[in-house]
Amino acid sequence: MHRVLLIAVPLFGLCIAFEWLWGRLKGRDNYRLADSISSLSQGLMSLAVAAVTPLFQNGLYLLVQPHIALVSPSVWDGWWGFVVAIVLYDFCDYWLHRVSHESALFWAAHTVHHQSEHFNLTTALRQESFYAVMGTPFFLPMALLGIPVEQYAAAGLFVLLYQFWIHTEHVGRLGWLDRVFSTPSNHRVHHAVNPGYLDKNYGAVLVIWDRMFGTFVEESEPCVYGTVKPLHSWNPLFAVGQFYGELFQRMRATPRLGDKLKVLFKSPGWAPPGLSFLAEPDAERLRQPRFDPPARPVDRWRAIGLFLMTAAATAAWLGESDDLSEARNLVAAAVVAAGLYGTGALLSRRGGWPIFVVGLALNAALLAVMW
Repeated sequence: MHRVLLIAVPLFGLCIAFEWLWGRLKGRDNYRLADSISSLSQGLMSLAVAAVTPLFQNGLYLLVQPHIALVSPSVWDGWWGFVVAIVLYDFCDYWLHRVSHESALFWAAHTVHHQSEHFNLTTALRQESFYAVMGTPFFLPMALLGIPVEQYAAAGLFVLLYQFWIHTEHVGRLGWLDRVFSTPSNHRVHHAVNPGYLDKNYGAVLVIWDRMFGTFVEESEPCVYGTVKPLHSWNPLFAVGQFYGELFQRMRATPRLGDKLKVLFKSPGWAPPGLSFLAEPDAERLRQPRFDPPARPVDRWRAIGLFLMTAAATAAWLGESDDLSEARNLVAAAVVAAGLYGTGALLSRRGGWPIFVVGLALNAALLAVMW
């Protein structure tokens, strides 16, 4: 799948450039350099993790489908089989997405996608590194129905690509489409921390699941984006691990073993009696300014240069990753992570020339080896 996504990157780039230019022309520019690079960095991180966890991408499905299928895969031959696969995948994804908001351990994997305090097409590429790893079991009902792995993979790719265009503030209400499909209006609600919007509109392609199961809310007031507890960091590794670390601290602070397990699997804001971990969003949270600390122009240019080199090295590596050993893929993933960490450090005014030079050298070496 990561190879197909690499092919789509130029189209993503053109769409992002058009949205940014449109916003500038309309006086509604909602892009900030550091936030956009941070979101794109998470996209690269997710591709790197996918390359080193093939079992949890399509591998597990491929292994179990022949053994648990109750229906012959031939039943799904034809174009309509792909349509059914997309609908089934979207239904399974609804429940994975919903659990990822309602269970703390799953939220720890999903929260990365919600950390941006802006809502634009780069937010769509802010993908979670461990979401697919943890979410694989949710799609095994499709294997039970005998859906061939090719249709399963194609459905997953369609659902993922569909969601790109709904991450924008420049498309308003769309009439009847808003009642059936996940649209920009519906998805803005999903990314908002407004009290009435929290944990709503989970559907990836179809919003009818939300209507059926009571999680649909229409957009009715301006959205405030991000997470209830803002990330306030450009460090991509901290962004991935932040809530896992918080869960560890919560478990340490919880005396009873049974409650420790509940901390992991109940809602992200749950706490045993006598303890409090996460406040509900209030008016003060909605008034908080967006995180955008100033950075020196030289650091911004260094960050851009290091990010572009890391992106080029990632693309070269992913083009060859299927033919490399797991050890080499892990080394390459570590180099990519180092480059993205350095980019975040420069945007945070930490590191300067040393971290820029080291990150550039590592990723230049990876690029040279892959090419």
